[in-house]
Amino acid sequence: MTATVIDGKAFAAKVRAQVAAHVARLKEENGITPGLAVVLVGEDPASQVYVRNKGVQTHEAGMNSFEHKLSADTSEPDLLALIATLNADPAVHGILVQLPLPKHLDSDLVINSINPAKDVDGFHISNVGLLGTGQKSMVPCTPLGCLMMLRDHHGSLAGMNAVVVGRSNIVGKPMAQLLLGDSCTVTIAHSRTKDLAEVCRRADILVAAVGRPEMVPGDWVKPGATVIDVGINRIEKDGKVKLVGDVHYESAAAVAGAITPVPGGVGPMTIACLLANTLTACCRANGLAEPEGLTA
Repeated sequence: MTATVIDGKAFAAKVRAQVAAHVARLKEENGITPGLAVVLVGEDPASQVYVRNKGVQTHEAGMNSFEHKLSADTSEPDLLALIATLNADPAVHGILVQLPLPKHLDSDLVINSINPAKDVDGFHISNVGLLGTGQKSMVPCTPLGCLMMLRDHHGSLAGMNAVVVGRSNIVGKPMAQLLLGDSCTVTIAHSRTKDLAEVCRRADILVAAVGRPEMVPGDWVKPGATVIDVGINRIEKDGKVKLVGDVHYESAAAVAGAITPVPGGVGPMTIACLLANTLTACCRANGLAEPEGLTA
């Protein structure tokens, strides 16, 4: 068996096109332009790349992009004051504070100072609670992207056995909640799970989100299962730096029914879903119908 490759790059392009088409209609019919504000504190190189890419794709979707780049020694009161200003700005529908923050800043305090309706990362404690109780919320971008790809590949997920390896607040826990919401039977596995391999082998849907290079080998994968690899790890192989996932791709692809590659799988969906969340937040703020197929 050779797995079907779930092309996240192509799927993300389709999502961005849907967002852009909806934004164009909003402008034409309602005179509204969604706006995304991104706050970057410090000089972290990876964060700078992410912020640059977000800005480019926000403009390409026809949205307004507001970038706030602050020095690494920015005080907590100054950062909170900026967020308060963005909360009150009607032109800003989504607010994202790029993580990680410098160590002198309290990330939880900062994230929870964002208006939950503008929290397009879905990290605010109110959105976490709403998602956990099955209510309308802003959903974290990476799990939302995974869910979209699974729905596109399978149609209905009802009754499928899903195993999520990893229990982070950013991916593992919200991913499990989303799969529950689509009527899967869900197991969250982690480093202390007994007989992790056997737990994984029972999964019709296996989501790996642990941040450990190639931790999941092919013999942990049920024949025909769908494997969603969230991991992005840099390793040195044959004297070169290579990007790999949390799943050993070659051995898993020989067994699985479908699999996301790394790179080119889940990664591109994250920014696409950030744009989708900003559009959703804008529609909700203006009492308009939410975009179909772009929410949980």
